Amino acid sequence: MSKHIEKLKKQLLEIAEVVNSFRSEAVQVKIIDRLLDAIMESEKGDTEGTDAFSKRGRKQKSGEDDENFSPAGRKKPGATKVLNQLLSTDFFNARHSISEIAEYCKEHYDSDFKTSELSGILLKLAKENKLRRERSNDNNRFEYVKA
Repeated sequence: MSKHIEKLKKQLLEIAEVVNSFRSEAVQVKIIDRLLDAIMESEKGDTEGTDAFSKRGRKQKSGEDDENFSPAGRKKPGATKVLNQLLSTDFFNARHSISEIAEYCKEHYDSDFKTSELSGILLKLAKENKLRRERSNDNNRFEYVKA
């Protein structure tokens, strides 16, 4: 094991008695989580072995990445950014339902958003008068079009 892991192991053994004195496992986990954050923060200069650990202090599995990162390592844009990009195009010149917008984002932006992720942002854009929110006569669901 690396020096960093050995040092961390020694520190955890020293605090085990205190942590185990709490009966609630949830409390124990929170205490360990905060201690690991503090340890990692205090040893920021010593990066030996830390690249294998996530920011929460647990060892990452191989291939485990933040869900917002593409395989190339670039961060994917969030729902707000994608919807604002769509506003600058002619996409909202026609009426679209939330499910149509989610499907378009998946096809053109490689962003698989749930409709619940988009609904709040679309409502905000409607309140800011950037979009109009209209009920469809066909299915009584909301559709969005440029204001």
